Amino acid sequence: MFRPKVPTMPQPSGHITPPTVVEPTAVIQQTPQHFAPAPVISPAPVPTRPAVQLTPGAVIALVGSGTAVVLVVGAVLVSMLLAVAITAASVAVCALVIRSLSTGQTRR
Repeated sequence: MFRPKVPTMPQPSGHITPPTVVEPTAVIQQTPQHFAPAPVISPAPVPTRPAVQLTPGAVIALVGSGTAVVLVVGAVLVSMLLAVAITAASVAVCALVIRSLSTGQTRR
């Protein structure tokens, strides 16, 4: 019961590749040969005009969309802060009520 049993496979499942045979090769020393230098390839020409051209309409659209994103994110953050504050206030009120009920029972 306490001795582990190793599972045995009578036949392997799946695709099995036979081991490859590596045959040694002889090392032959050769004299170095001198080759002509490779031709130098010049880089592609760089465009002279800027990649992005902003028109006044595009700038106004970017500013408007950025303002909208800031307002939406701000509203979400403020609402989350208000939810936490309201929850904390309600928990504090519940704690005061339970405390007053428990102290009222011990006085009588």
